[in-house]
Amino acid sequence: TLAAGGEAYLNFMGNEFGHPEWIDFPREGNGWSFHYCRRQWSLKNNGLLKYQWLNDFDEDMVKLTKAHRIFDQRMGDLRLHDGKVLVFYRNGLLFAFNFHPSQSMTDVVVPVPVRADYTVALCSDDEKYGGQQLVEHMRYPVQDIDGKPCIMLYLPARTAVVLQEGKIKKIPGP
Repeated sequence: TLAAGGEAYLNFMGNEFGHPEWIDFPREGNGWSFHYCRRQWSLKNNGLLKYQWLNDFDEDMVKLTKAHRIFDQRMGDLRLHDGKVLVFYRNGLLFAFNFHPSQSMTDVVVPVPVRADYTVALCSDDEKYGGQQLVEHMRYPVQDIDGKPCIMLYLPARTAVVLQEGKIKKIPGP
């Protein structure tokens, strides 16, 4: 939601970081209790839970989007939407998501806006975020497919990958 939104970071109220249960704001029905309307930031310090990975990912995601000034491009440029796969481009970064709960996608052809190679800048499947390390941190070369610049990706199930655009290549002349 950070990358896809217009000019702000939208986070859902419920099971995001710091809300392990539910949100119940003070109201007459709960005796005006604040017990379930607070965020529990201490959860990231409990090594038995997985919140430290979510906290680390959130911090790295915010740093990356600030460093690349993604909000300088008002809206994302949709590059691919095919069932459970969503890919869009925003200010030099390519955001690729596989929302399928169990099916990994191989050889996903992604049209890119310019002739440039891409490298992984952030991946939710990295070990540091509790992932399985299935996405290779390598150069993804631009290819001409049906006369358009594209890259091919492997997207494991339930994974988000952010790729950084490299130097734009000139088309060889006659």
